[in-house]
Amino acid sequence: MNQELIINSTPNEVVIALLNDKRLVELHREKNNSKFSVGDIYFGRSKKVMTGLNAAFVDVGYEKDAFLHYLDLGPQALSLMKFVENVKSGKQSVSNLMYFKNAPEIKKDGKINELVKSGQNILVQIAKEPISAKGPRITTEISLAGRYLVLIPFSDKISVSSKIRNIEEKNRLKDLMHSIKPKNFGVIVRTVAENKSVSDLENDLNELVRRWDECFTTLKTAQPPAKVLGEADRTNVILRDFLNASFNAIHVNDAEVYEDLKTYIKTISPDKADILKLHTGKVPIFDAFGVEKQIKGLFGKTVHMKSGAYLVVEHTEALHVFDVNSGNRAKSENSQEQNALDVNLEAAAEVARQLRLRDMGGIIVVDFIDMHHAENRKLLFDKLKEEMKRDRAKHNILPPSKFGLIQITRQRLRPEVNVEVLETCPGCGGTGKVQPSILFVDQIDNTLRYILKDQNQKNISLNLHPYIEAYIKKGGLFRSLQWKWYFEFKQWVKIQPVSSMGIMEYKFFNKDMDEIVV
Repeated sequence: MNQELIINSTPNEVVIALLNDKRLVELHREKNNSKFSVGDIYFGRSKKVMTGLNAAFVDVGYEKDAFLHYLDLGPQALSLMKFVENVKSGKQSVSNLMYFKNAPEIKKDGKINELVKSGQNILVQIAKEPISAKGPRITTEISLAGRYLVLIPFSDKISVSSKIRNIEEKNRLKDLMHSIKPKNFGVIVRTVAENKSVSDLENDLNELVRRWDECFTTLKTAQPPAKVLGEADRTNVILRDFLNASFNAIHVNDAEVYEDLKTYIKTISPDKADILKLHTGKVPIFDAFGVEKQIKGLFGKTVHMKSGAYLVVEHTEALHVFDVNSGNRAKSENSQEQNALDVNLEAAAEVARQLRLRDMGGIIVVDFIDMHHAENRKLLFDKLKEEMKRDRAKHNILPPSKFGLIQITRQRLRPEVNVEVLETCPGCGGTGKVQPSILFVDQIDNTLRYILKDQNQKNISLNLHPYIEAYIKKGGLFRSLQWKWYFEFKQWVKIQPVSSMGIMEYKFFNKDMDEIVV
């Protein structure tokens, strides 16, 4: 499978698109000022202990208090609390846990008020980002994820990914971890560690120990609420989790991000350094790789499939619903049962893709077209399970009910990716009335004259819809509107077609590609 990562960096956010064989399968948006990402470690203060919920609400600096359930404390919660208390009192002067004596493990069926008191300072990790009106969900079971390993303080357990099937390789990895891991630290060996060298694994482990030391150093002087250790930025996390032999290209449009990624890739996978490429073309990176068009077609309420069938996607507070419709496939000469099976199998693949793409979580109900034969319903169920294997989020799928419904639960760690594909008309501003089309080019002409004459701008470019770009360049050498501007203003205006812009929308940019707002 041909995998590509397209990274569009703007001043406000970084948008990351994952393509499989040129098809968009995942989209991640990371605001440059985002806080409370999964994996971040905070020093918070317990505000309320709710015995009825067996949970506590902890102030970590978010507008809504974070939610800590008893089951999220982890078996070594008392050891973590003891460690924090020792650090703050000065009894624990080093991050190394070699001489730290663990406290007893907590009971699986205990009560939150036995461990957490109101006003208590506590070290927690973000397990689920703030979603809708809810605050973050947190845990005291601290873990630090690297490229090949996950480091877990206050534990000595070594686990190897169940996806590594080779018994000899599993034993090799376990023996290696026993020989190099620090005392009082547990390790989870990730799938990508299979067949990796000792030096690769040791370097990853040393980096995780360094991050634990950084957490310890910050904790010594931290006052709640405060972040003591941030997860790597989203781009690096995605590379850490995705980068494998099937990746053949990573394209990025920002030189600074390019250099950061180059350094990071050389650290985690030096043999992959040459797949990173800086996009310097005039066409925006998402337009150049066909991502923008796919986004517009995949994030609406209606998602069309190649066969003519389509999905209708509805969202509620409690669940998400997919309705499968045959569309013009109903005109096919095949039998009704065969038509239903063909549409349903295609829809199963698209539903699995949509769940990853939109990062939808919670309860998902898919209303497939009714099929009468049990073997066809089994085929559909097997197809959906096969397609969902590519999804890294934890999920469960129930067999089709007698009404043709399939229910899915999917882990939700971050807010759902929601892209507004219906645009407010740039010509009418949503009123339904537009200026006369004959005056549109005159408006561009007047704006250009103001920018060049009154503001004395130089080396400007004009972005607009390809249809308008074709009109402005119509006539060719010396006769087009673009040449008319050149003769009038004594400087060349670059015309840049952008397919994602509205038909009557235009933007001027200066030489630094900052938009000129008039």
